[in-house]
Amino acid sequence: MKESATYTHGHHPSVLRSHTWRTAANSAAYLLPHLRPDMHILDVGCGPGTITVDLARLIPNGHITGLELAPAVLEQARALAASHSLINITFQSADANALPFDEGTFDLVLCHQVLQHVRDPVHILREMRRVAKRGGLVAARESDYAGFVWYPSTAGLDVWRDTYLTVCRANGGEPNAGRMVHAWARRAGFTREQIKCSSSNWCYSTAGEIQWWSGLWAERTVASEFARTARENAGVEGGELEGIARAWRAWGGEEDAWFSVPSGEVICVKGVVD
Repeated sequence: MKESATYTHGHHPSVLRSHTWRTAANSAAYLLPHLRPDMHILDVGCGPGTITVDLARLIPNGHITGLELAPAVLEQARALAASHSLINITFQSADANALPFDEGTFDLVLCHQVLQHVRDPVHILREMRRVAKRGGLVAARESDYAGFVWYPSTAGLDVWRDTYLTVCRANGGEPNAGRMVHAWARRAGFTREQIKCSSSNWCYSTAGEIQWWSGLWAERTVASEFARTARENAGVEGGELEGIARAWRAWGGEEDAWFSVPSGEVICVKGVVD
């Protein structure tokens, strides 16, 4: 299988500003108690590698492989790893629908904000399960766009969310993946007893955070892959996108602006005997 969905965000600088903000602490805290210094880890859909690099520092006697479908962004990931003088980390380009590893290779296989953008998330979870060792872990964290909450309310951001839901689905993804990831894990072969569910939020509330969050969304609405696929795959007019960008900038100027992004999380244990 090859990935047939279109990645809604792409790798425009406005998107990478968001992705490079992510760390193990703010995006993978649910995993940290399960790490061991000698683990072998696969990070599926690693993007610019900030989470991958953080995890590498936490497994000094192990190794982590960052996998990404888009090879260009891996140059940024490799540069980041080199800047930290890390030698227990490797990056390579491959499609998660056909992971290029033998069965039972890794102690932990994780993905972060990936399954919402693919055509068949269950198949990818099956692949992640296949390359995990017996007794090893498969983990995923996915946001849930219908659960996003902001203040003050604004019709412009309501339009943004409705538009985003439409565009993401037109591209082949599922923007409300956070509430579904545990069900996808069961369909991928894990039993209810093997799946531990949790949830966590990103919260943007300081003046700097609000300026950053509203600014990157105003830009990505009109300049990123989202803008192109909104026009080509979902029939959204350019004027509508400009209106959404203005709504983001206006909301970002509100003194009491506040934004919460919820994500669903699963940690799945691969059975010793299947």
